[in-house]
Amino acid sequence: MPVFKEFKDSSTLVAVLAAQVAELLRVGIKERGRASLVVSGGSTPVPFFAALSELTLDWGKVVITLADERWVDPSDADSNERLVREHLLQNRAIAARFVGLKTGASTAVQGEKECGDRLALLPRPFDVLILGMGNDGHTASLFPQATGLGEALALDSGKLCVAITPPVAPHERMTLTLPALLHSRQIILHLVGPDKRTVYERAMAKGPVVEMPIRAVLGQTIAPVTVFWAP
Repeated sequence: MPVFKEFKDSSTLVAVLAAQVAELLRVGIKERGRASLVVSGGSTPVPFFAALSELTLDWGKVVITLADERWVDPSDADSNERLVREHLLQNRAIAARFVGLKTGASTAVQGEKECGDRLALLPRPFDVLILGMGNDGHTASLFPQATGLGEALALDSGKLCVAITPPVAPHERMTLTLPALLHSRQIILHLVGPDKRTVYERAMAKGPVVEMPIRAVLGQTIAPVTVFWAP
């Protein structure tokens, strides 16, 4: 069962989350010499990125990557890499190493192998994985009814990432596979607002994973999950 942490407001949540993530990265560096952080895109993590970027740790020993990426140029407004560069790789965190998922390949399918090779060089298990969740129950780019969802959810695929095309959202995507996501020392689901609370409660109820892929993360016993929620 995930640990559910409720905060009075988003700014309190952000401060506690940033401090906890920084501490998990410090532990990784102390115990293993380097640490890995996987983050997600969207508007929700932006204040968290800003807060984390100010904190003191040996950022030069931290590698950051993404849980998923839209197959657009890193300069594109829709790029998660751009979001991370603008909001997280700033201040003290500018010293961290970033590994993007977008390659020079014209399609995500063509870029799959190179992206997987990049991810294979990261310290794993990941020290911290921060996920978000859509109102449709998707997380990373594991969208309900997406082409390629079955392969992305298969625990025995042997792949770290797969190309995936959401049925409604724009852009082809690259997503970390479920086994790659679960190969984390700590998973944190960052949610804000009453709508997300409702979706979370629906996802915690029994039902098909393909209908709400976040269930694959919430219902597993491989990696610990903590939910951070503020109204």
